[in-house]
Amino acid sequence: MSNEFNESRRGLLKKAAGLTAVAAGLVAAGAGNAQAAGMAPASVQYQTKPKDGHQCDGCALYVPGATAKAVGKCKAVSGPIAPTGWCTLWAPKG
Repeated sequence: MSNEFNESRRGLLKKAAGLTAVAAGLVAAGAGNAQAAGMAPASVQYQTKPKDGHQCDGCALYVPGATAKAVGKCKAVSGPIAPTGWCTLWAPKG
């Protein structure tokens, strides 16, 4: 296998493991407490600008606000989340 393929696969596996851990934490905390149980934005390198063409409104964990430009929420990160933001937990919708 090529080194590039191995690096891509390794990154995908790390994200999958991280998302699994986050999902397990949210289930343990209960759906009503999901926002309170969220991770600190700094711990996932949250920023309000997109990175490498990825942004929160294209992430599976993003919960949109009232309008497309309104601040939303994240299923894993606490606090308000900009639709144009990004963090290390970003995973494509799908």
